Amino acid sequence: MNGILIVNKPAGWTSFDVVAKVRRLTGIRRVGHSGTLDPLATGVLVICLGQAVRITEYIVGHAKAYRATITLGVETDTYDAHGQVVATQPVEVSEAELRDALKAFTGVIQQVPPMYSAIKRAGQQLYKLARQGVEVERAPRTVTIHSIDLIAFAPPNLTIDVRCSSGTYIRSLAHDLGAKLGCGAHLSALTRTAVGRFDLAQAVVDWLRPIDLALTELASVTLSESDAARVRHGMAVPATGITTYTGSLVRVYNPSGELIGLMKHDRERNELRPEKVFNPN
Repeated sequence: MNGILIVNKPAGWTSFDVVAKVRRLTGIRRVGHSGTLDPLATGVLVICLGQAVRITEYIVGHAKAYRATITLGVETDTYDAHGQVVATQPVEVSEAELRDALKAFTGVIQQVPPMYSAIKRAGQQLYKLARQGVEVERAPRTVTIHSIDLIAFAPPNLTIDVRCSSGTYIRSLAHDLGAKLGCGAHLSALTRTAVGRFDLAQAVVDWLRPIDLALTELASVTLSESDAARVRHGMAVPATGITTYTGSLVRVYNPSGELIGLMKHDRERNELRPEKVFNPN
């Protein structure tokens, strides 16, 4: 069984909890996910089964979309509702001030990851250091926030829809927004509404999607039976018929329409070289 499962992760579950549950239900050992969700969060978790595990690296980089609820006036050590309160302040923020502050976080920005994260420092995950009461300096990361839409504002709470690049911490966005407004803030609820082309409407737990559905941004080519056989043996084949492409990777199919691999387009030699080869079902 090879394919992609779109799961609406429940609150309180870790991403690994979902992976373990899918393993038990399907009896498949090769199961992975393509992007962690905090236990607090709900929403889209892309689960890869069987040979689909080999393409998780391509899904991880897809843009994400979230609906977030932020509570102003209360800061926590984890930047979310699961943490310990470290400061409280009165909230005297107008909607105009809030909208103006949100504009500062759109576009390409520098974001400092929270201490309570799985990022490693000297081989140790930051959240383990945080639990020991140790805080270390974190280098800011460049992320892109494509849009922030204010959905509701009923002080001290606000709800926003965020579209952003992979690697963006919505907890850090909440914390930084509170700092900019001067009252502090934390993330009180979060739902991931989309990962690339996969959204909540597709989160049907018994519907397995084909591997290549996560790779539609790549150019594709159908090979002859003889060239497809060469690819299965790890051999390069001529890049006949490829005139346009969106990148160096190309989806390759056999005459029956089955995905047999991902190949790199060697422009100088005008040939396709195997990057990942799959066994058709």
